[in-house]
Amino acid sequence: MALNVSPLTLGTSGLGRNTEPGSSEEEAAVGIAVDLLTSTHAFVDTSNNYSAGRSEAVLGLAIARIGEDAATRVLSKVDCDSETGAFDRERVLRSFDETCARLGVDRLPLLHLHDPYTVTFDEAMGTGGAVEALIELRESGRVDNIGVAAGPAPLMARYVATGVFDAVLIHNRFTLVDQSAAPVFADARERGMTVFNAAPFGAGILVTGPREGAEYGYRPAPPDLQEWVGRVERVCASNGVSLPAVALHYSLRSPLVDSTIVGVSSPGRRAQLDELAATPIPEEVWSEIEAVGPAPSPVDDSAYA
Repeated sequence: MALNVSPLTLGTSGLGRNTEPGSSEEEAAVGIAVDLLTSTHAFVDTSNNYSAGRSEAVLGLAIARIGEDAATRVLSKVDCDSETGAFDRERVLRSFDETCARLGVDRLPLLHLHDPYTVTFDEAMGTGGAVEALIELRESGRVDNIGVAAGPAPLMARYVATGVFDAVLIHNRFTLVDQSAAPVFADARERGMTVFNAAPFGAGILVTGPREGAEYGYRPAPPDLQEWVGRVERVCASNGVSLPAVALHYSLRSPLVDSTIVGVSSPGRRAQLDELAATPIPEEVWSEIEAVGPAPSPVDDSAYA
């Protein structure tokens, strides 16, 4: 079943983190979730292990408050067992049941295989493996679509090439800094898959700009990348736009991407995101950034090649 996505999908990896049931902090998180689920954006993205399960729990409370329609707007992911690392058919089915219980739903529009790093590709795809369970859930009608979500482009290319999945989600590999996911996205589009591009800000530096402690892909940004981002930031400033706006539009304007996932876990963040998405970007910005030259990407996926 085709997913009718919007240009932006709202991510919730930090939603509800460190909150306790019934606390004022939980109530504040539910307020954020209600805002996300009643926005103009088609879907909210979560996962079984986000915030140790609290992301889904908070979304479930918001769904109960809003009504059943909100339940159709949540996409989630199955995760390995946090204690044992098990990620086989049985674990996938348990993970899905845990998700449904937290959200208070019986089915989902999309369920991803999330970060399948504790098993090999052959184990995941084989008899009794994680993907077998996802296919069962799709065939039973409990999920409409199945996908695969992770970072390393070479690994994701193998999963996409199976032709089994309806969607793909890759993070930190299609940004102003790193475009290694581009061939995978192109293959997915040719196969009719829905393409989600997550973390268009590189999980940090393309929002903050070059500064001490800035990160790309959840790791400290090296000096050469800091210098490159500084040059791009000056290009943006000379054209009257911000670095975050340009970083977001790099993904939004790409014909390879169906929906860009951006995390929203604090009050007002969704409105700020909408402002960035509405910012006009002068066409000359892209040629001027290209003239800066390729970024020294710190991403190293060679272990998955």
